Amino acid sequence: MCGITGFVGTGSLETLQHMTQQLVHRGPDAEGLWHDAEKGVYLGHRRLSIIDIADGKQPMWTADGKLGIIFNGEIYNHLELRQTLEKKGYHFSTHHSDTEVLLQGYAAWGKDLPKKLNGMWAFALYDRSKEVIFCSRDRFGKKPFFYTYQGDTFIFASELIALTCHPSLKPQLSKLALKKYFAYGYIPAPNSIYENIYKLPAGYSLFYKLAEKKLTLKKYWDFVLEPFERIPKHPEIEWGEQLRELLDRAVQRRLISDVPLGVFLSGGVDSSAIAAFASKHINPSDLNTFSIGFTEPDFDESIYAAQVAQFLGTQHHPEILSIENSKELLSEIINKLDEPMGDSSLLPTYLLCHHARQKVTVALGGDGGDELFAGYDPFRALRWAQLYANIIPKPIHKAIQMLFARLPVSHRNMSLDFKIKRTLRGLNYQPSLWCPVWMATLSPNELTELFQEPIDLEEIYSEAIDCWEACTQNNLIDKTLQFYTKLYLQDDILVKIDRASMLVSLEARSPFLDIDLVNFVRQIPSHYKFRQGQTKYILKKALEPVLPKNIIYRSKKGFGVPIGKWFQQKQLSFSETSFPLLNDSFIKTKITEHTQQQADQRAFLWNLWVLNRWRT
Repeated sequence: MCGITGFVGTGSLETLQHMTQQLVHRGPDAEGLWHDAEKGVYLGHRRLSIIDIADGKQPMWTADGKLGIIFNGEIYNHLELRQTLEKKGYHFSTHHSDTEVLLQGYAAWGKDLPKKLNGMWAFALYDRSKEVIFCSRDRFGKKPFFYTYQGDTFIFASELIALTCHPSLKPQLSKLALKKYFAYGYIPAPNSIYENIYKLPAGYSLFYKLAEKKLTLKKYWDFVLEPFERIPKHPEIEWGEQLRELLDRAVQRRLISDVPLGVFLSGGVDSSAIAAFASKHINPSDLNTFSIGFTEPDFDESIYAAQVAQFLGTQHHPEILSIENSKELLSEIINKLDEPMGDSSLLPTYLLCHHARQKVTVALGGDGGDELFAGYDPFRALRWAQLYANIIPKPIHKAIQMLFARLPVSHRNMSLDFKIKRTLRGLNYQPSLWCPVWMATLSPNELTELFQEPIDLEEIYSEAIDCWEACTQNNLIDKTLQFYTKLYLQDDILVKIDRASMLVSLEARSPFLDIDLVNFVRQIPSHYKFRQGQTKYILKKALEPVLPKNIIYRSKKGFGVPIGKWFQQKQLSFSETSFPLLNDSFIKTKITEHTQQQADQRAFLWNLWVLNRWRT
């Protein structure tokens, strides 16, 4: 796992070195710099050594010097690809570097290389003979890639903090990105917080031709739901066996490492499954598992993690913390973010990564399970939301919403009043906006007040609408699955785990996003994912021979922190409420409503607090 950066155009070696230094946390083990001043090509790399520690230095070049690459990620099928390439006559100089597989793979397959890969990646490959920079990002966007083309200079980096160090850039906040931030709670690709600086979307490649000074993007993969036409006689048995086999293989692939490795273990079904399959390939007494618990019972899951660890016999490392004490780390974490993100579970995720890094350099986690198998609470609300929307007239709906708004405010983790009020808020809009508005920091009407100008819903929620409309299956479950997998997973969940882990130089791996497993799961019909009110139905049935039922079927808790209470008690506060482009009066009203417990404004206040911290 590493950090990459570079540019083509104006700049110097000192510029490159300064940009690369900003990524030390992503790669503390080594630095690599290369430049061709005549062509104006500059490539920088920071390395976290995981695979082939002796031979994996970057930038890496082919023996003839025609192809060079800087690469962030891991290719889990690199050994199989190496064998294939060797049979084709390609020769390798490293012992088992996955980076060299990318170089030789490009020589063999060109722009089709990403289609061959199973893993996570963001890379920039320089083809000197064709004078092309070929960049690519993995299918789900697990590894970040920012880029811009300004003033005849193409610049890219793993993080904005490196990219914006280039002296030719004068970053300006993007008003549209700011609106999306308060709409979603995160900034979806291809947007970034800055004007004219973009994220390469997941599943895309980018080509920059030096001679023409031309930049083009090409999609090489998309997540598409294509349900099986034939349902087996006993799908729980047949599909369950296939799921176990594919998940086991995905975990085994991700256990390859030349440095110490462990597993994040929350005690939920996804992380427990990963730990269970890992314990088949590593002696359980040698398998390190890690959990974070809190002294506050409403936010603590550590008892379940301990149960799973005891059942499997792993070397378990729990850490019990006070959320109040952990709060002191917030400023330190937010100050290191390259752009603001409104997911408050960043704090416990960072604490878990920091805890794990004391003993290991690589950790496997359960990310992706909820999105692929319909694991979120909104799936339970869809049927009733559709019925409600069909039979309740709009005027009555508004009266009902006002009635439930008077429910006492609770700051408990995912409290009932919070769920009811959010659900009713979303039902003001068409089904394609239910999920984003349910999860939104502010309603569209409130966004209008905050920015003091009309809000174009199709512009603000364009990514969510595109996900909804692109789904070829005409049912609410599949369309919602598409939203969570293509948007929420890419731009919230995976950004959170990448930033939290790389801030402490830890590599996080996600077996549920193995492409072989994904290609099977996307063919399972949605009524076997969410069935009779049961989330993750087929996954849970598949895991019954693997884990205790009380772990598989326990209620989902989530990785939360009491931000509502912190703001209500003014433990988190605002030194100033004014912010360029935002309505100061609206902000003050929201703070008052929350501190006086007239309304629950935790999500908006958190997003605002993070934004203020980030910009200062």
